[in-house]
Amino acid sequence: MIEGERSPVSYQIDKKVIDVDKMQTVISGNAADVLQNVPSVTVDIDGNVSLRGSSNFTVLVDGRPSVIGGQDALQQIPANSIQNIEIITNPSAKYNPEGTAGIINIILKKNQNLGLSGTVNGNIGLNEKYGGDFLFQYKTSDITYVLGMDYNKRIFPGTRLQENTYLFGSTTSFINSSGDTEWGRIGLGVRAGMEFTLGESEFINLMGRYGTRGGLRNFNSDFENWTNLDPTVSTYKSTSTSDRIGEYAGANLTYIHKFEIKGHEIKTELNFGYDNGDDSTITESISNGEIFYGQRTNEFGPSRSFQAKIDYTLPLTETRKFETGYAGDLSNNDENNELLTYDTLSRVYQFQPLFSNLNKFKSNNQAFYGIYSDQFEDFGIQGGFRSEYTYRSITLLNTDQNFTIDRWDYFPTLHSSYKFSEGTQLMASYTRRIQRPRGWDLEPFITWIDANNVRIGNPNLLPELIDSYEAGIQTFIGSVSISAEVYHRFTNNKVDRIRSVYQENVSLNSVANIGKDYSTGSEFMFIFDPFKFWNVNAMANIYNYRIEGVLYGESFSRQSFNWNTRLNNVFKLGVDTQLQLNLNYNSPTVSSQGTWEESYSADISAKQDFLEKMISLTLQVQNIFGTSNHAFSSSGPDFSTYNSFKRESPIVMLSVRLNFNNYKPKKDPRNGEGTMEGGEEF
Repeated sequence: MIEGERSPVSYQIDKKVIDVDKMQTVISGNAADVLQNVPSVTVDIDGNVSLRGSSNFTVLVDGRPSVIGGQDALQQIPANSIQNIEIITNPSAKYNPEGTAGIINIILKKNQNLGLSGTVNGNIGLNEKYGGDFLFQYKTSDITYVLGMDYNKRIFPGTRLQENTYLFGSTTSFINSSGDTEWGRIGLGVRAGMEFTLGESEFINLMGRYGTRGGLRNFNSDFENWTNLDPTVSTYKSTSTSDRIGEYAGANLTYIHKFEIKGHEIKTELNFGYDNGDDSTITESISNGEIFYGQRTNEFGPSRSFQAKIDYTLPLTETRKFETGYAGDLSNNDENNELLTYDTLSRVYQFQPLFSNLNKFKSNNQAFYGIYSDQFEDFGIQGGFRSEYTYRSITLLNTDQNFTIDRWDYFPTLHSSYKFSEGTQLMASYTRRIQRPRGWDLEPFITWIDANNVRIGNPNLLPELIDSYEAGIQTFIGSVSISAEVYHRFTNNKVDRIRSVYQENVSLNSVANIGKDYSTGSEFMFIFDPFKFWNVNAMANIYNYRIEGVLYGESFSRQSFNWNTRLNNVFKLGVDTQLQLNLNYNSPTVSSQGTWEESYSADISAKQDFLEKMISLTLQVQNIFGTSNHAFSSSGPDFSTYNSFKRESPIVMLSVRLNFNNYKPKKDPRNGEGTMEGGEEF
């Protein structure tokens, strides 16, 4: 895989560092190509990156937010312009401790060429899937301009089966349904930004984004209903149509000042966000061509947020430094909920004030952190501490009720690393994380979802607090790269969705702090080339999961032995032709009230490059055998349910990408290989 070098990946305290110059097989590609053979990262054939299975990660360029967006930055930055890439899967106290997959930081080489670069993409698939986008960047010696636009429509058909049993008083009801489902999303976005370099010591980044979004979720089902008191089966049809429309906007300003001493700097960030959405759902039950039950729910209201952040780094010696900083986050949301029910006499929907509410959410989060790090030959250590103040207020304007949270939380972190030899390194870390409740989890009133389901939130929910321990080693045995990690995660104040019976044939969906959960396991990754044209990336995650606490006033404990695997095969059929086959498996796993069944899938893709990679054509076929289905069963003292969803098969997409920039492949006279040493302006 790597000629003449031991390992392109090294461990440093709280991160993995990839030396791009040692990865000759991807030196003519982009940042996403570099990440294909990196532990904890997966990349599909079209370059979409996931960190620990999630696309919710942060991309930094030279330690600052990218003015281009995460996935786009990884696609556009040429590998030859990158010095190192840092992978941070267990972030230190410097970073927000709430629910992120991690950070990818790209360290660029200096003296980059100037000029115009960009990408243009288009895609089309079966069943109303199409879209496109463009992103252009123009760089001068002092200013970089960025402009982009994207539009995508994705519709996914499928089928659904539900079997429900309700115990209400002395009556046991049975409701079964099956039918077609359709869900999808539509989005249009525009982004623009400028980067200013003021000498060698100051940097200003200004970017903005505006967009509209839409979503749909439709069901057409046949129902069967009977009870233990009356076994006669009644049948009817039901339709449910959900639409979501809205707009959003955001702006970001970053200022960096570097002092004379290397590494001594201060960074300030300001962020503003606005989101306004309107969700509407209409559910109707029909028998003999007549509507005998109907309801309409509306949820709408704007949300606004503002964040400010200051980071200060002070080097004490060449190996020792101190970091400190502040972060503030203010948000203000208005939420309107309305219920209208169908009157069979007037045949119109009538407003129901008892189930319609207007409420305001306000939150104020303030954070302070400090980090000290040092290096003693092959051993490094870093200790950090972060404190966060949270004030949250929920006001129900209909009833004049107010619920507040006023608390401090504390987040210690500890990272260490040890280098045994070249290519063999060990990392160990402990971090404390938090997951605060959001959205309808906090709404303390009944909201109708459809004819058989209502929900209620809990404004007194405590946030989940997660203690995470990790230790990992990376080494080479011959040309085989091996990465192994062990981990233990422990969650206090575990929040889970609880189901019970609200009234006859109606489920109540609520949330509560039910107790604790534990995950203990190991993750393994092997990367090797059976043949020169074939690269294999195999990953396995094996862990024991246990959840325990109190449900319905009684103690419970459930556990399962879980495992999932990923096998990626990349076949290079020529300089410009690539075939990829991905296999995935997820074992059954438990929750507080039920069990998710196993799932597995197979995807295949083919990619063809033209004109020295200026044009790429990709054909993707997902869920080839129709096995990527989801099934869940759960039960309680007064209910049992089984849900099965079968997704579209196969999902076929054809994509085309046009790349252009001022980095031109150039023959190296020493070995005849193509390099990216700069070139003329496009």
